Amino acid sequence: MNAVEVLAAGPLTTFQDLGRPGLAHLGVPPSGAVDARALADGNRLVGNPAGATALEATLVGPRLRFRRDALVALAGAEGARSFLVRAGEVLDVGACRPGARVYVCVAGGFVVQPVLGSTSTDLLTGLGPPPLRDGDVFAIGPAPAAASVQRAFTATAPAGPLRLLLGPRDDRLTQAGLETLFTSPWRVSTAADRVGVRLDGPRLETTRSDELPSEGLVTGALQVPPSGRPILLLNDHPTTGGYPVVGVVHSDDLPLAGQLRPGDVVSFRR
Repeated sequence: MNAVEVLAAGPLTTFQDLGRPGLAHLGVPPSGAVDARALADGNRLVGNPAGATALEATLVGPRLRFRRDALVALAGAEGARSFLVRAGEVLDVGACRPGARVYVCVAGGFVVQPVLGSTSTDLLTGLGPPPLRDGDVFAIGPAPAAASVQRAFTATAPAGPLRLLLGPRDDRLTQAGLETLFTSPWRVSTAADRVGVRLDGPRLETTRSDELPSEGLVTGALQVPPSGRPILLLNDHPTTGGYPVVGVVHSDDLPLAGQLRPGDVVSFRR
């Protein structure tokens, strides 16, 4: 039964689980929730496995009408909370603050056709279900017996610099460029999405300006294009690229990177 109707989709709301890891050799990005910690917290609140299919809303969440009772959790940069939505009621998620993304999890998970083992929407390749549109209707699965109401998780990730592991091409930066990378504040530009985040700040001084032959890329890679302003790659990143990767954000800090919104200021530490 189609249990949820989309009254307003928001600027970008996608289905996400834990993605498609291990397929880069086929040119397939990992995709999946950019804040996997929030996804797991929200799913645990409604009794689901950590990677059950949820909605990932960017900047502004959707308005959803539920056609049957459902236990729902909202999870994001501030933490997570669960509550019961009755049949006929409308859930208006609203603005995602703080952070850029909020996850809508429902007991039983959203029922979406998987592609290559995942229900994640991949904005780069177009794999998976399309982003939500006004008027969409879809189903939710049977609620697990463990589901219960009114539990909450609070955000535990400390704010602060993103930890950066240098390499493999940090030799493309001069010593002054390295110092600038770690001592400068970087502002998130409006060119920020699930593929990557362009950062505004001082130009990083490089030892040479030519591009490399294409090399493999990973989530959290920090590329330095000819402009000298770095690009932080997120889950829908291309699997190869020629801009030098001077460092990679520590995997434990990727949820923080996934919550960066235009105008935010971020810094790095070794």
